[in-house]
Parts: sequence; structure tokens; C-alpha cells
Amino acid sequence: MSATGAWNISMETPMGTRKAQLNLTEEGSTLTGTMSGDAGSTPIADGKVDGNKLFWKTDITQPMPLTLEFSATVEGGSLSGSVKLGMFGNAPLTGSRA
Repeated sequence: MSATGAWNISMETPMGTRKAQLNLTEEGSTLTGTMSGDAGSTPIADGKVDGNKLFWKTDITQPMPLTLEFSATVEGGSLSGSVKLGMFGNAPLTGSRA
């Protein structure tokens, strides 16, 4: 199943639940798009698709500059996985199609 489309995601971080919106485009093994949240919108980088598994990175500046590294599995209208929060470890990630 293609990940192309809009997604609402939640990350359970040490600073509480953080919500964001993803707009993804899957083309073969390449994943592109944007992530939008409280601090604005940022493009995703290094996006890859392997079957129903997705991998991408996003640079944020709020609450501090950090590169987030995502790993998720798409199943129907939902996704789940984790996000590496730099030196703060990993946080659970869930989402659903918008």
C-alpha cells in the first residue's frame, strides 16, 4: 500500500505528546514530502521506502535544533514506529491517514 497522502501523527516525547501532519509522496523506493507542526513546516530528507516500511529524517528548530530520524510501518490507514530524538533516545510514533 502506498504511503502517498496526508497523515496525522503523534510522537510520545520526553516533553509530552507532539502532534504533526505529514504530506508524503512515494515514488518507487523514494519518499518525499513535508512535516508540519507547532513550529511550522519542514521538508523531509533521506526518505526511503522498503515494502511497507518508511524511513526519513526531519530537521527541527523548536524546542531546540535537532534532526529527527523516523522509522515507520504502514498498514492500511495507519502507521506505527519510532522516532530517534538525537541524544534523547527513541519515542513511539503512531499515525493515521488524514
